[in-house]
Amino acid sequence: MTVDPRAALDRLVAALEAHHGAVSSARGDQDASVDDAYDVLADAFDVYDEAIGNSYGEALPFVLADDDEDDDGEHDDDVDEDDLDDDEIDGADLDDADESGYRG
Repeated sequence: MTVDPRAALDRLVAALEAHHGAVSSARGDQDASVDDAYDVLADAFDVYDEAIGNSYGEALPFVLADDDEDDDGEHDDDVDEDDLDDDEIDGADLDDADESGYRG
């Protein structure tokens, strides 16, 4: 079944508004309403992305992170602190920096 892209967009916008409402009125870090709104938003995004892909052959310029990747505890973007020297950040030697942080 093909979903109408306009209807999917309307649903995505409503999900964005609901997510904003949940986040702005959250009662703590573990507020279930934020998690629920996140799930609805992610689903609405997927439906819209599929709808414009099927109808127009277009794709959105971004993708949602796959929750399964985060569950394994390993992140490709994370830097292992054990691999860095104490005086090194991003390959720059902090001994070359003055107190302002300038490394001229």
